[in-house]
Amino acid sequence: MRKAIGLTAELPDHPIWSALSRYTIGPDDAALSFVERLARENGWSRAEAGRVIEEYRRFCFLAVTAGHPVTPSDQVDQAWHLHLTYSRDYWERFCPDVLGRPLHHGPTAGGSDEQHRYFTQYAETLRSYERVFGSPPADLWPDAARRLNEDPKARRVHPRDAIIVPRNAIRMALLLIVAVLTIFALGVLLQRS
Repeated sequence: MRKAIGLTAELPDHPIWSALSRYTIGPDDAALSFVERLARENGWSRAEAGRVIEEYRRFCFLAVTAGHPVTPSDQVDQAWHLHLTYSRDYWERFCPDVLGRPLHHGPTAGGSDEQHRYFTQYAETLRSYERVFGSPPADLWPDAARRLNEDPKARRVHPRDAIIVPRNAIRMALLLIVAVLTIFALGVLLQRS
């Protein structure tokens, strides 16, 4: 197995990595920075959005150096989608000046063949990531089964349009209701006897 290139080894000297490390998405004088917009639009903290942007940089590096098609994690894909909305920055500065080539985003055409292709492609992306950067953070780069079977089921929900209740809170509320009803039923039975 090839030794992972650490950020303190050969990687900083790579011209694409050097350019990615210096690159900031969007205008420097924006009142709402890219990291703040990414955090706001995904319900993340600024720190979490910053971590995602760092992983997006790593993904872009792999996209132009791995020698095979790569597939992003869901969080990295959210950063990529948002970056694409900064179209002038993306196409006129990022692709030509940082990556040295276009980096297109192509959605799946659907079907089992595409599912298999993306599953294989994502698994290969994870292997390439590990060879270059070491183990990917599991919270931002889940295994291929979760990424391609579970993550696509997610829906973006605006808090204005729905009440979002964690499953654990629902379980606790149901247990509490069952306990109260049980105590009530026992009280009724004790009163009758």
